[in-house]
Amino acid sequence: MTVRAWVGPLLGLALGTTNAMAEPLTIRHLDFADLADWAEDDHQAALDAFLVTCGDLDEADWRALCRTARTAGNARDFFELFFKPVLIEDGGPALFTGYFEPELDGALTRDDRFRFPLYRLPPDRGEGPWLTRRQIEEEDALEDQGLEIAWVDDPVELFFLQVQGSGRIRLPGGGTLRVGYGGNNGRDYSSIGAELVARGIYEPHQVSAAVIQNWVRRNPEEGRELLWTNESFVFFRELQDLDARLGPLGAMNRSVTPLRTIAVDPAIIPLGAPVWIEKEGPAPMHRLMVAQDTGSAIKGAQRADIFFGTGSSAGRQAGRIRHGGRLVVLLPIQRAYAMLPERLE
Repeated sequence: MTVRAWVGPLLGLALGTTNAMAEPLTIRHLDFADLADWAEDDHQAALDAFLVTCGDLDEADWRALCRTARTAGNARDFFELFFKPVLIEDGGPALFTGYFEPELDGALTRDDRFRFPLYRLPPDRGEGPWLTRRQIEEEDALEDQGLEIAWVDDPVELFFLQVQGSGRIRLPGGGTLRVGYGGNNGRDYSSIGAELVARGIYEPHQVSAAVIQNWVRRNPEEGRELLWTNESFVFFRELQDLDARLGPLGAMNRSVTPLRTIAVDPAIIPLGAPVWIEKEGPAPMHRLMVAQDTGSAIKGAQRADIFFGTGSSAGRQAGRIRHGGRLVVLLPIQRAYAMLPERLE
């Protein structure tokens, strides 16, 4: 499971944290005609994303669909012939947020500029809660243990890299190091955006990733204390031989696709399933995605995180997303009908 994400939870407004499983799930079958702008989508782009991970699905019906997908002549016909749109709700509001793959400047050796380390998972990490973020950073609890993967020049961007859970480190001379989620310290994630709101520094509608970064930089001492209120700390691993043209690895250990991959709650939505989203907001998004990632803050039947891509531009786009709407899962037809009656415990 990846831990990233998620600019929305980072902002803290986790406004749409759904009450997953607090109420029985309600299941409603829809028709493709019920999906807003279904006919206008690029179904081939969605099919290409589906093919990235469908070969890893174990169940017989999914395996059969994957074989068919590889030779599908018309992508829209494939989805309409073999899937049924299913609306799954748990009583919680819908919420879409966005995530991305950050790029940081760094080096493989420490110097006066690159002083802030990315750590791999310590071999003695064990189970349960471990050292807090403050203990690791303020007390240099992991120093001189050979756990450093690289060093970067900006502790604020490093914090955001931990929230995202994967990224690229641009090295002197033009090389790039890809890192992914390698584990955590067993401490609960808490939102620094929510903390800024609780302190009366900002109103909820004012908080964004850029606002948080700027405030921490303007107030270095208070900012450091603010970051330490989130006790969760993420460790990384090097991602070897990952094509630079592809996105980071998601929860299915395959590269995720910009604007076609979403993170979902796998307790409700099966990983690898196509999911139709109808995101509201200033720039509505109606398109077929694939559930290929997860996250600790992505809980509930109507909760999704949209992958926007790599770099600062993708980060700005992801940081603006905090909208309602609905998501509809496309399930193999027999599986969809097996989910009836309408209300499940």
